[in-house]
Amino acid sequence: MTAAERPRFSRSELEQFNGAMVDDLVDARIRLLFVGINPGLWTAAVNAHFARGGNRFWPALHLAGILPRQVDARAGMSVEDREMVLAAGIGITNLVPTASARADELTRAELRQGGLRLTADVARLRPAVVAMLGVTAFRAAFDQRDVTVGRQPQGLAHSELWVLPNPSGLNAHETVTSLASAYRAAADSAGVFDLRNSVT
Repeated sequence: MTAAERPRFSRSELEQFNGAMVDDLVDARIRLLFVGINPGLWTAAVNAHFARGGNRFWPALHLAGILPRQVDARAGMSVEDREMVLAAGIGITNLVPTASARADELTRAELRQGGLRLTADVARLRPAVVAMLGVTAFRAAFDQRDVTVGRQPQGLAHSELWVLPNPSGLNAHETVTSLASAYRAAADSAGVFDLRNSVT
């Protein structure tokens, strides 16, 4: 995608997507469900997860070897990109489904309601692993103040649970490399690489 092909939104145009929802990227092949905190306004505008420039999610998945090439979701996801992600056993949803400019705008009540919704979705989808991307949001949603990053001793609706770093560019504690390492560990536990090896 060239610079001329990228969508451009004014601040007022983006603000119109406050409260909008983004379609989950899931199907029956899911092994690893990544859970963002909630969609940003750009993500809602193009209806594609982690679409804002500067977010490290897609570069980290490619660097980790989870995806064979990097997705550029800034203008939305192509049919080919969606199929590549789903065929890899990857699904994406959000803890809170409605968009906001920043995740820290969410209330504790919204996060807790999101935790209930996520638990029900996981019970229905039955991924091998759930990876929540954001430890602070997870603590608030599930009232577990002592949770640290990594695999959790308790699961979520019979799925293995990991709490991993948020890929937002605002998370200065992480790099694409450190995110890739964390995401690869969860993908390995979910059998994502076994799936690829069985196909090739």
